[in-house]
Amino acid sequence: MCGIVGYTGKQSVAKQILDALELLEYRGYDSAGMAIVDETNGQVQIRKRAGRVADLEKVWKANPVNGICGIGHTRWATHGGVSDVNAHPHRAGRVTLVHNGIIENYEELKDHFGLADELISDTDSEVVAAVLNRFYTGDPHEALFQTVKCLKGTFALVVIFDDIPDVIFAIRNVSPIVAAYREDGTMLASDVAALGGQATSYMVVPEYHVVELHTDDIRVYNMKNELCEAEFLDIDWDTTRAGKGNYPFYMEKEIMEQPEAIKATLAPRYVDGRISLEADGVPDDVLKNCERVCVVACGTAMHAGLVAQSLIRSILRMHMDVEYASEFMYMDPVIDDKTLVLAISQSGETIDTLEALKYARSQGAKSIAVINVKGSSIARESDYVMYTYAGPEIAVASTKAYTTQMAALFALIGRMAVVRGAFNEEQEKAFVDALMQAPDAIQQVLDRKEEMHHIARGLLEAKDAFMLGRGLDYAILLEGALKLKEVSYIHTEAYASGELKHGTIALITEKTPVVALVTQERVRDKELSNIREVQSRGASVVVLVKDGIDLADADYTHVFTLPAMDDVAMAFPASAALQLLAYYVSMDRGLDVDKPRNLAKVVTVE
Repeated sequence: MCGIVGYTGKQSVAKQILDALELLEYRGYDSAGMAIVDETNGQVQIRKRAGRVADLEKVWKANPVNGICGIGHTRWATHGGVSDVNAHPHRAGRVTLVHNGIIENYEELKDHFGLADELISDTDSEVVAAVLNRFYTGDPHEALFQTVKCLKGTFALVVIFDDIPDVIFAIRNVSPIVAAYREDGTMLASDVAALGGQATSYMVVPEYHVVELHTDDIRVYNMKNELCEAEFLDIDWDTTRAGKGNYPFYMEKEIMEQPEAIKATLAPRYVDGRISLEADGVPDDVLKNCERVCVVACGTAMHAGLVAQSLIRSILRMHMDVEYASEFMYMDPVIDDKTLVLAISQSGETIDTLEALKYARSQGAKSIAVINVKGSSIARESDYVMYTYAGPEIAVASTKAYTTQMAALFALIGRMAVVRGAFNEEQEKAFVDALMQAPDAIQQVLDRKEEMHHIARGLLEAKDAFMLGRGLDYAILLEGALKLKEVSYIHTEAYASGELKHGTIALITEKTPVVALVTQERVRDKELSNIREVQSRGASVVVLVKDGIDLADADYTHVFTLPAMDDVAMAFPASAALQLLAYYVSMDRGLDVDKPRNLAKVVTVE
């Protein structure tokens, strides 16, 4: 969601902030702003407005201010509507502040400190700036510590004080901040991606610690005001964002990157022809001794969990739940020390998943995180971590993050099957062979993307669409439906095919688009019967079918044949086909594919 950057050094800060904010656009936002210490008089100057980073740049160019120290922000509205005045930074007295997160008790703070007459925005963030200004008497650490003791909620606060204009201060709770050295200065951000290739390593600011950014130094202090040693992590994937290459949108580029991303994800877990989680540090006894598995995740990550659920039930015959992380703590989950919790998140910062994970661990559960970002909050909170090696994903709609999550989960399930005795050596080999075919199977689908582009044109005028499948196919279609909703704004629902007769078929009318997925041999006949039911009501049916499955010569609007794999691995080529379908519908509708309305890439508020 909201993005934060800060820079102090030898370069023009306006350019550094604007470039970094552009790299954070994928998170989702509705306004942008920056505060720069004017090099001519040492005063803090604010430029902000509702709209895109490009709009902020126009504001700055119309009224430029130059300096080498400053902070910036992209806002996704929570408290207060989208407007110039509600955009960050906020200023109160000698304090200029940007904030990520939500302050739950901001109304109480407003009343307690008598701030109503001082505030000009409708935001909780300006309240924090005003409270900080009340506490500030010249000691920034003491003021920050006193302020955060008053706050309820999540926050990442980045501050410039008028009388210390060459130092940036930050403190956080849950909402992430990373900091890094550059050749020309120091920098902080809410996301490693904002570093933009300017750093080779970074530190994650510990919760309730003050970090100071000086031109040539980064200092960290705990709540006792003691100087602490910072731990730096290597940046092992490209953050330069060389652009979209020859693609019109990042989403297409990232769809096309999936074969290599999956290979990278599988490589460290495939040793001497067998599945190994040794590189992840996941011990076999954790996989062997759990009595049940529970996934906590949101959106696309949860759908990856549903695919895993289908495998765990069929291969391991184990009980497994997949829970909305946002609802997990409020549904009285049955969690104990025999539960293995899988926390799945692309960013590792999804607040609902993080809080669900913390709750599960408090009940004694062991945990494994499946994430893409080193040092993220979920990585630090979990007992063990499996990284997906997808590299940076810029488009809001997740593609390669999803399929690499599935790849990591397949490796996890395969190892569980070995240590629990569900696989003998021959069965393990067959499972591995099927999994290792996934990159090539996806590539075969991608090589036929223009065929899917043609199919997508049939959905351009649709207001509603439906997707039908059984078993594993249904789990795959839930993600396919989400993709189409996210980027094309077509109301799309996935249904288990057998449920049609229990109400859903009332929505099928003449020319209603229906996408049917048929990849599971054992339910082929029932699936074809359900397709005929919607055809008889006039639906326009697109069938995605595993090569070799006989469709019985029925007359479908379109048929797209998927490369034949073992049934359990068909999730990979099917997912790529559904991603292409959503992408082309959105593109041909003339929409901003990479930045769907109202959506944020990283959801850091509950």
